[in-house]
Amino acid sequence: MSENQLIRNNHNSSKSHHLSVKVGDTEMTFEFGKIAKQTSASIVARWGDSVILTTVCTGPSRPGTDFFPLTCEYIEKAYAAGKIPGGFFKRETRPREHEILNARITDRSIRPLFPDGFRDDVQIVTTVLSHDGEHDTDALALCAASMALHVSELPFAPESGPIAGVRVARVNGTLIAAPTETQKQDSDLDLVVAVSKDAIVMVEGGADELSEEEMVEALFFAHEAGQDVIQSCHDMRAKVGKDKMVFEAPEIDAELFAKVEKTAHDKGIVNAIATRDKIARYAEIDAVKAVTKETLKEELGEDAYEQVSSEISKYFGTVKANHIRQTTVNEKARLDGRAFTDIRAIDCETKVLPRTHGSSVFTRGETQAIVTATLGTREDEQKLDTLMGEHFERFMLHYNFPPFSVGEARPLRSTSRREMGHGALATRAVRSVIPEAENFPYTLRVVSEITESNGSSSMASVCGASMALMDAGVPLRCPVAGIAMGLIQEDDKIAVLSDILGDEDHIGDMDFKVCGTEKGIVAIQMDIKIDGLTREIMTTALNQAKEGRLHILNEMGKAITKHRDELSETAPRILEMKINPDKIRDVIGPGGKTIRDITMRTNAKVSIEDNGSVQIFGIGPSTIEAKNIIEELTQEPIMNMIYRGVVKRCVDFGAFVEIFNGCDGLVHISELADKRVEKVTDVVQEGDEVNVKVIRIERDGKIRLSRKQADGAEVGSVASA
Repeated sequence: MSENQLIRNNHNSSKSHHLSVKVGDTEMTFEFGKIAKQTSASIVARWGDSVILTTVCTGPSRPGTDFFPLTCEYIEKAYAAGKIPGGFFKRETRPREHEILNARITDRSIRPLFPDGFRDDVQIVTTVLSHDGEHDTDALALCAASMALHVSELPFAPESGPIAGVRVARVNGTLIAAPTETQKQDSDLDLVVAVSKDAIVMVEGGADELSEEEMVEALFFAHEAGQDVIQSCHDMRAKVGKDKMVFEAPEIDAELFAKVEKTAHDKGIVNAIATRDKIARYAEIDAVKAVTKETLKEELGEDAYEQVSSEISKYFGTVKANHIRQTTVNEKARLDGRAFTDIRAIDCETKVLPRTHGSSVFTRGETQAIVTATLGTREDEQKLDTLMGEHFERFMLHYNFPPFSVGEARPLRSTSRREMGHGALATRAVRSVIPEAENFPYTLRVVSEITESNGSSSMASVCGASMALMDAGVPLRCPVAGIAMGLIQEDDKIAVLSDILGDEDHIGDMDFKVCGTEKGIVAIQMDIKIDGLTREIMTTALNQAKEGRLHILNEMGKAITKHRDELSETAPRILEMKINPDKIRDVIGPGGKTIRDITMRTNAKVSIEDNGSVQIFGIGPSTIEAKNIIEELTQEPIMNMIYRGVVKRCVDFGAFVEIFNGCDGLVHISELADKRVEKVTDVVQEGDEVNVKVIRIERDGKIRLSRKQADGAEVGSVASA
């Protein structure tokens, strides 16, 4: 079916439009008006043979909603790749981790571009309908979401305009927009960048120790590459766009706001904010808030107060945020008294948990992570079944953020999208320095338990993971660390902040996380709440992040500088060996009986591949014991080798001698002794132990032995022919 037939023919809409746009050297197509016409807007997008449907639906705001209820979903259907879901259930159920991460990319890019105060329900759903395994659909989904929102009646990006999602790779030093999967395999850079007409909006990706200058170049290359997609959004709206709803942000009651501001200042909001310790500061601010509300209740009267109670709480938060922002940019004073480039005090420990394979505690200010490293075998690898096919992941990093880390008492739920996103960033950073399986054949799992949080717990996880892995004896290529940067912009005044606190993140205009080694950047994530960042600000932030990262690496080096020379005593050992593939059945045994017996006898795990590669995984002497058993089961006779065998049967023309388990050969009567032998039983009897030499191995596998040529030779030696 041709592209035009797939996208354009036989529509039953009175208003449809189709357009094509180039991103880099590739062409993408977008269509509105044929599929899902009961939505506010829907876009069918195609790149190669990969096709997605992105829909936008909206509903009225719900009473009492004090946030923007945007929901973004990214769903991959197995049929898109011509597959039936594996496992017991044959229906797609809960989204997989990478689907959630792709949905977060759309959410993080789109959410800040709606006007403040907009509270209508908005749902964006991207469904992957076809996937060719070569053209991935994550950045395409962001482009389609932007176009659908721009065409719809929703007040999306009224000032900055629509955005585009661009993936960037770099192959042999050349930047590529919208790379294919084949190109990505040879790339030392993998970025997804959301761009508007004038600036960069969101960044997510990793690199192979790129310099700050190279990263800035890649980001603004993406900005340039996305401009045609942005223009196509305008072209689509010009053809089929709906009238935009009239939205006016709720007006601030200037008189009430002034009363809240004055009362809060009179009751000590400035001194409360100046409290350095987080818990104490929160307690002081809550106390000021309570007395401010009580004062206004007395002033306004109970009935009038009840009508504006929620506004008073909101205005108090605005007063607090305004004071922090103004103090930061005007007085260059941060909440905890640091200069813009200062990093909080860092304390690092390793080998803190006695039975884990590797462990660390990383504390930076009021953020703390206990991180553990566990070593496993190939059997512990995570199997991932995606539209790109099945593959196995030998490195996993799991990030946990329990409520007690911020002093809260709330129910423990399943892993949140935020935890997955933070864990994915840390995974990308640490994976870049993990040794190849050929050099270190372990499966690795890192778990970061956030025990205290006041800013950048994901970056604490990166630092703690690096130390825990080295503590376990994993030969990392080099240590890796991460730092979170922030930005506050008031008019023409800009403050770029290193190692931001939680409050600085909350009231700031940028959350910018950078991970790297001494040589360069390995992972980056950025969310911007303003219209975007200029090249100058981006360069300043990256260079400032580099200074902070190098400081953190130096502090980590005070606890551990490289991997332990030996694996932890509690860590299992892996022995590798090769056997003849024809002997695999001898190790497995009928119905797996033999290999189960080996496991039960030695407490070691045994993994065998079709090519005869064997991994034996266990603690202490169990690996050696299992290896000896396998060697005995699979050993083959060696020419001229001297064996100690047992006579199993005597016949007129010689004796059959078993030289090891399941392997016997014939000692011809002429090879029994160095003199003429009339009768075999004159020399050997069944059950006798004798030394024999392998003198010939026939093409059919039959073995010829000699007793007389083994006379005087040492068992296990290779005698001359």
